[in-house]
Amino acid sequence: MNEEVQLEANDKNGFFYIEVNGKTEAKMTFVFAGPNKIIIDHTEVNPGNNGKGYGKKMVTKAVEFAREKNIKIILLCPFAKKVFDKTPEFRDVL
Repeated sequence: MNEEVQLEANDKNGFFYIEVNGKTEAKMTFVFAGPNKIIIDHTEVNPGNNGKGYGKKMVTKAVEFAREKNIKIILLCPFAKKVFDKTPEFRDVL
């Protein structure tokens, strides 16, 4: 069972997601706000997956993506904001 976070994106928006046995179990969406920012607007984890850390894994992947692309993250999603509040080492991408 592979629970690695994957990314789908175009030049306007995208999403990070976790697929388990061919089914998307978690998804975090974002939109690009100009060339150097993304806005994380929604995180969703399917019922039955609570406590598996899928949400935090997706936020971590978004931080890695932002660092790699040298962009900043704007948080509209309350869940993602909560993860950033609890993880000071992520704040360099805000």
